[in-house]
Parts: sequence; structure tokens; C-alpha cells
Amino acid sequence: MQTTGRIAIDNLMSLEAYSKYRKAHKADIIAHRRLRTVALGEHMTLQFESELSIRYQIQEMLRIEKIFEEEGIQSEIDAYAPLVPEGRNWKVTQLLEYPDINERRRELAKLIGVEDRTFVEIEGHPRVYAIADEDLDRETEDKTSSVHFLRFELTPAMCASVKAGASLKVGCDHTHYPAHVMVSPETLASLASDLHS
Repeated sequence: MQTTGRIAIDNLMSLEAYSKYRKAHKADIIAHRRLRTVALGEHMTLQFESELSIRYQIQEMLRIEKIFEEEGIQSEIDAYAPLVPEGRNWKVTQLLEYPDINERRRELAKLIGVEDRTFVEIEGHPRVYAIADEDLDRETEDKTSSVHFLRFELTPAMCASVKAGASLKVGCDHTHYPAHVMVSPETLASLASDLHS
């Protein structure tokens, strides 16, 4: 799947072409997504998106929904393209996963605001907290959502540090979900490729 820097109708595959591509490359896409996934504690996953992951998501939606008319294709692009990082940020799908429905209900009620307390910390720089859910508010006064869309805005100096090999910690300092983890060198190398210093 070729990345172009801009997802548009004219550079997506037809349903037929994508079907062939998917059979040959599904494992590669899964490996790419796995490389860019960070588990934060037992119940939170951060999926760092890329043009490739979002292009794949759009193509999958077009395939599943059998969308081939321009208006429908553009609608999918409009929904997902804002999740592609833009050179000075990382964009992340945050998932809160509790298999048991009662536990999920209880924990999501405790985790209101968790998306705003999620951060990245590049070695030698202050923490950067997420700008969350810019498309719509995903929590109520009773509970947070199990899915949030986050954006981490980085300074040019932060981008340069990542490209120069600085370590990266991701974490959450919400009262009911304190967790942090150092990002592996392999994942960090992939995330560094998103940045322009």
C-alpha cells in the first residue's frame, strides 16, 4: 500500500485491487499496527496511527461496506484522515478494554477524564498531555468512553530529540489509572519516522 502524504479518492485502491492487495499483505499491515501499539497497564492500549494504518482502515471500511461511489468514499476519508500524524505530532487511538461488562461499566465511571491525563514524555523534555476527542465529546457526566482519539503536539526540539535517539515514556497519571511504560526501541523508530524536525 503506497503512502503519498495525503489520502484522497484518486490514490485509494479500487475494491477489486484492494481485495488482491489485502490477501497478499494483511500480515504486513497487522505487523505494522502491532509495532505501533503500546500497552499501558492491563486495560489501556495506545494505537499510534500512521498514514499506512489509516489508509488500511479506510480501505477496510470501503470493502466491508462495499462503498464505491465518490460521496461515500469521501465520507470515509473525512472521518479517518484527521487521524494521520502531520509531522509535528502523534495521533493515537486510545482503547480502554474490560472484557466483563459489569467491570467495564464500573471502571469507565471511575475513569472520567482519563484521556486528558494521558501523556508522552520525551527524554530531556517536559510531559506533553493529550489533546483529546476533537471531533466530539466522548464522555458523559456518568462515564468515559472506551475509545478516545488523542493528539500529542510536539515542539521542533522534541521532534529533533526523538530523531536523535532520545527515549520515550508514555503514561497516564489519572488517579484511578496510574501507569507508565518506556517505549521499545523498535516502536520508537517507527514513531520517529512520523516526525519532521
